[in-house]
This record gives sequence, C-alpha cells and structure tokens, in this order.
Amino acid sequence: MAHRVAMTTHIQTAPALYAHAIAVEREAVARYSEFAERMADLGNEAAAEVFATLARLETEHLETLLGRTAGMALPALGGEEYAWLDRAAPETAARELVFRLMTPRHALEIALAGEKRAAAFFESVIITADDAMLRALAREMAADEGDHIVMLEKLLETTPSPIVDWASVYEKEQA
Repeated sequence: MAHRVAMTTHIQTAPALYAHAIAVEREAVARYSEFAERMADLGNEAAAEVFATLARLETEHLETLLGRTAGMALPALGGEEYAWLDRAAPETAARELVFRLMTPRHALEIALAGEKRAAAFFESVIITADDAMLRALAREMAADEGDHIVMLEKLLETTPSPIVDWASVYEKEQA
C-alpha cells in the first residue's frame, strides 16, 4: 500500500521532512479542490463550500511551507505515497466511477483517511528522529493534521450515510 512507503521512510533532516510535508499538502489541496468541484457539479453547494474551505486551509499550509523552504535544497519526491486516490489519469473509467458514485460522506471518509495517514507519518518522525528540533517540527505538522482530523470527524458526525437499511424501511412500512 502507498501509505506504508511513507510510514517506513526514515526522516533525519529538516529538508527531507519539509519535502514530505509539501507533498502531503499538495495532495490535500488537489483532492479537496477536486471534491469541491464534484460536489458543486452535484448541486450540493454546502458540501462544495466545505471542501473549498478545506482546500483554502491546505493551500495556506502549503504556502507557509514553501515560504519556510525558499532557497532550501529539498530532496525530490514523487508524492505517490501520499495519494488519496490512485494516480490514474482523470479520464480513466475506474476514477470516473469513483467520482460518479461519490457522496459528500464518501469524500469526507477519503479525506479523513488521507489526513490520518499524514498524521501517522509525522508521528513516526516524532518517534524516530534523532534531532530534537526535527521532532518539534514534526510535532507541529502532526498537530496541524490532527486539527484537520477533528474537523473531518465532526463533519462526518453530521453527514448522513448514503447507505439505506432497506429491511428497516420495509419493516416500518409493514407496521
């Protein structure tokens, strides 16, 4: 699985941590923007606004990271290990099917899984890094992801499940 690659990466320098954090934020910006567009296409403006807001928050984090690393030599990363969805072209049938069937709840669940993987990565750096300053930086990044996790969990609590328990519906009709 893709997130295992990120979890086993042993980070020991600030440039390496920043490179991974930038990859995490770029993926989040791209997915939240894509989810906002899809929800708008479905006519769900409330969900579209939630994802657009999340995209803006992630963009701010990305810009902060890019500002902090201006002039710093960062290792090149592909970013595939942080992908929330597969890396297939947007025109592929499987990807199109995911977006065609996606509900606001599904999008929130995908986002939550991505944020949890990112938090777990930063937490692994806190545990494995030798340098105290690097651990502090990873702790800051993990906290940001933790804030997103809390927000997404709260949104999920209030977002109805698209799965209908037809047996209970039928039972109520029979009563």
